[in-house]
Amino acid sequence: MLARRLARLILLLPMLFAPIWLAAAPTQLPDGVPAAEPSLQGQLLIASSAIGDPRFAHTVILMVRHDRSGALGLVINRPFEERTIADLLAAIGRKDDTVEGRLRVYQGGPVEIGAGFFLHSADYHGTDTVDIDGHIAMSSDPAILNAIGHHKGPEKFLFALGYAGWGPGQLEAEFARKDWFTAPADPKFVFDEDRELLWERAMARRTRDL
Repeated sequence: MLARRLARLILLLPMLFAPIWLAAAPTQLPDGVPAAEPSLQGQLLIASSAIGDPRFAHTVILMVRHDRSGALGLVINRPFEERTIADLLAAIGRKDDTVEGRLRVYQGGPVEIGAGFFLHSADYHGTDTVDIDGHIAMSSDPAILNAIGHHKGPEKFLFALGYAGWGPGQLEAEFARKDWFTAPADPKFVFDEDRELLWERAMARRTRDL
């Protein structure tokens, strides 16, 4: 049912996607606000089997940002549909009949589910690209779609609608409830691992229980 709802949402991309693609991108930490210690940026967040929120059951999240102002990540194991790059560009008013290829669309999280984000290898850098750990980055400017469609984009990428977000201290409280485990991330695991086995394999990689 979730996949069908998200598939219907993607049909609304002209209304949902275009206005907030840029606005939904993570902002930089304000001056004077120190990073959270320890920061989980660049780590995997793995839902415990007993997590109380069904929206995150058996999810694996790559943490894009984690500091005293809150946290943001993208779910990387909930694909729900494939679309052509041409269709996605047309849906946001950037029609380009010269692009090629298709991409898998993921449910990135329950916040701003009409906003699009690319996790990708660090060989691509756009005007809004956020470096995560030196190996994986995130971009939300639609120019990356054109680049991929013209074979000039990153070598590896994952496209998600929506994100997972936490306010200050919220994620730490969920750790205290034993909702999450953590594990190191690397590009091969994030982009190449079998999605159906990702949660189990991430659990096998966990290095600490918070």
